[in-house]
Amino acid sequence: MLCRSNGCHCLLFVSVYIFLYLLFVGLLLKVSKQVRYQSYEKASGLWPHWPVSVLRPAINVDWRPGRAGIYFSVSLRGGQREERSSSLTSLWKLTNFLWLPFEEENPEFWRTQGAKALQAALDRKFNTNVAKNIMLFLGDGMGITTITAARILKGQMNNQSGEETVMIMDTFPHAGLVKTYSVDFQIPDSSSTATAYLCGVKTNLNTVGVNAASRNGVCKTQKGNEVTSILKWAKDSGKSVGIVTTTRVQHATPAATYAHTVSRKWYSDADMPASAKKEGCTDIASQLLNNTDIDVIIGGGRKYMTPKGTRDPEYPRDLASRGKRGDGRDLISDWRKMKVGKVARYVWNRTDFDSVDPDTTDYLMALFEPGDMRFEVERDPIMDPSIAETTEKAIRILRKNPKGFFLLVEGGRIDQGHHASRASMALHETVALDNAVAKGLELTNEEETLTLVTADHSHSFSFNGYPFRGQSILGKSPLYGKDMLPYTTLMYGNGPGYKVVNNKRPDIRNVDTNYVQLSAVPLDSETHGGEDVVVLARGPMAHLFHGVQEQSYLAHAMAYAACVGRDLRHCEEQNQSSLGSLSHFTPSPPIGSLVVLHWGLVFGIESCRHCPCPNIFL
Repeated sequence: MLCRSNGCHCLLFVSVYIFLYLLFVGLLLKVSKQVRYQSYEKASGLWPHWPVSVLRPAINVDWRPGRAGIYFSVSLRGGQREERSSSLTSLWKLTNFLWLPFEEENPEFWRTQGAKALQAALDRKFNTNVAKNIMLFLGDGMGITTITAARILKGQMNNQSGEETVMIMDTFPHAGLVKTYSVDFQIPDSSSTATAYLCGVKTNLNTVGVNAASRNGVCKTQKGNEVTSILKWAKDSGKSVGIVTTTRVQHATPAATYAHTVSRKWYSDADMPASAKKEGCTDIASQLLNNTDIDVIIGGGRKYMTPKGTRDPEYPRDLASRGKRGDGRDLISDWRKMKVGKVARYVWNRTDFDSVDPDTTDYLMALFEPGDMRFEVERDPIMDPSIAETTEKAIRILRKNPKGFFLLVEGGRIDQGHHASRASMALHETVALDNAVAKGLELTNEEETLTLVTADHSHSFSFNGYPFRGQSILGKSPLYGKDMLPYTTLMYGNGPGYKVVNNKRPDIRNVDTNYVQLSAVPLDSETHGGEDVVVLARGPMAHLFHGVQEQSYLAHAMAYAACVGRDLRHCEEQNQSSLGSLSHFTPSPPIGSLVVLHWGLVFGIESCRHCPCPNIFL
């Protein structure tokens, strides 16, 4: 029938047939190679004791045309791996996956790689300069599992298998682990952790910028227990300071740079109980203006800055986006009035943001959403810039200060993606943060800029199931569960992904990978995890970030490196070192005496030239 229409159809049929034949051969080689590895690992005791039948491949290549797509299924007894192609381009990606680099089978590949890494470590020299600038990149909820999964996703977004991908944060030469517990809980929240790594003091859950003597929600325990942050220490030393976040600028992480409150939820005065206001506590949004003179403020949170009922400029018909303040204050207008005599810009959209000239701008407040900014995969690039773009604008404004700057950049929606058990969202946010790190390094000099990447806490997020090399990080395990149903390689210990009905899990074989991951315990919102998180560092005194430390150590180490805050020993040591280097050029005592006598004789001769007595020197 194909040949009856014209020869082109016949040619197309033959081409597809040849392509599928080559694909089948590649699948056969791939699966047989995998079975060989599995058999070896089972014999070595490294593989779980599954029935031998699991190791017998049952290969099935199923071609189902429809909507210009082709569906392929590769099966093993007891498990199944599925790949879906929606176009010829995606089909080519699938075939490219089948032929992974064979050089990895050669032991010399790993020996050479190891030797290069070792030599790089041996050649590394400590940078003991005083840090003129500090950039702190904070991935909210970015535990080690999140970093690993995001690394694979970033590689797969660039048509690689993913596991061998090197993210920008992976290139940082110094690393350590950080203990995240708060004073009152084993597993912390973002406010208590932010107070630790920004203020150098551990505190209680839900409190911001106060010590552990304060109590959650009890206003009268706040007074006298306030603690300041490294952002304020930097500002007090003459540096410029800024915050960039993908959440609202009043959220827990950015709030810890400038606010002091016994409740992280007091975003505006409308969120506070009457008793707290009566006792003299103030909301976080008002403290954004009053506590520290911040040069750059970028994120979301417009509705906490304007009077109740104020229409949002972007969503004028959305009631939830309207202003919330009960005191009638327009903090955006107040901020502008406070900057009289300076070039201060307030923007809320991409067009106005792009028009801001960093070279002539002293202050910038950019609030792109009423609340938190949009997830990266949902972001409208016409309206909202990426976190890499906001980071670039901030640095270009701040770096004009000859004394340097401190900048906090938070990938805040990593955490929110995890809370919703939407791993895809969380991982794309992590990749976006890594892009911001790259932009930060591009715009600064490592000899004078200390750059840190860390997290406040992790999540109940796991990576499991023996997926094949190069398999989609958002895909399913090649092995089924005992109930003969597939499961995703990314899961959560708890959260909204609990889907057991009548003691049976849902069949997700035909479900897209951008969904709510399965969880073991039903909760409306997935919780944080309590294990240590990593801190990565490069630049001046980066070697201080090592070993296993309390989270509060980070603020002290950053301050020491930049000579801000209480401990100024590093500056004193640098000054003494400079004086010591000059001593190498000081003449020895006999030569020094000759120099003094020489210049004294010259001075005397010059003086006597003008004497009234006979000039015996002529």
